[in-house]
Amino acid sequence: MKIIEKKADLKIEINKLRNFSKTIGFVPTMGALHEGHISLITSSKNDNDITIASIFVNPTQFNDKKDYQRYPRILNDDVKKLEEAKCDILFIPTEEEMYPEEDNRQFDFGNIDKVMEGKFRPGHFRGVALIVSKLFEIVTPDRAYFGEKDFQQVAIIKHLTKLMCYPVEIVSCPIIRESDGLAMSSRNMLLNKEEREHVPLISKTLFKARNIAQKMNVEETKNWVIQTINADPFLKAEYFEIVNDTSLESINNWSQKGEKVGCIAVHVGNIRLIDNVRFYL
Repeated sequence: MKIIEKKADLKIEINKLRNFSKTIGFVPTMGALHEGHISLITSSKNDNDITIASIFVNPTQFNDKKDYQRYPRILNDDVKKLEEAKCDILFIPTEEEMYPEEDNRQFDFGNIDKVMEGKFRPGHFRGVALIVSKLFEIVTPDRAYFGEKDFQQVAIIKHLTKLMCYPVEIVSCPIIRESDGLAMSSRNMLLNKEEREHVPLISKTLFKARNIAQKMNVEETKNWVIQTINADPFLKAEYFEIVNDTSLESINNWSQKGEKVGCIAVHVGNIRLIDNVRFYL
């Protein structure tokens, strides 16, 4: 695996690959890699000649400086995992490399960046759009891979790709879960032992909600999820919304057209976890 730190060096490498008509799959990450990330690498390797991963903890998508400082950074472990997964190229730029000067670009995502994560993390998706646009312009991938745990982020990136006319296919990959159902996340490693014992309730509640939705209306289902999570003294639900999977508009009844996704954010001490499930009704 080649490790590259400079944009110019990566562009030279990519030009060489393009001269040989190689297809490129791209997996952008913030590091602290887990099996969910590795599943994206595997998908990319299955679909493309060359797989490029990036590791960059992007400061512009954190609306809380403490959260940015807390975010786990374990580069040596990440490199080993990517080597074992047979990733071809790893791009690890510095902040100065990605943001040599202030970038004031704004993006119009309509309403999809103003609900759920956008409502509670103002500026977050602008930061995501900034770094993804920069990376797409450097890497020029044929396909880019993202996990469905960050469901709203995937919707934003699909919108960004259309908005900026990037010739990139966005591939969303299934959530990878621990054996107890907890959605894999880099933030999980920040949980202490006691917190870790309580967080499987998040996914268990979501999956149970899919069943009870057969007997409850949308509002009753949402209230039941919030109450169930908040009944655990270690957990505090920030939001639970059931939305159309394309427009991200909240649904009012199960008969509305389109696929439906239940999205949740939960605070566990200082750590914030998200998850989602699809509702089939």
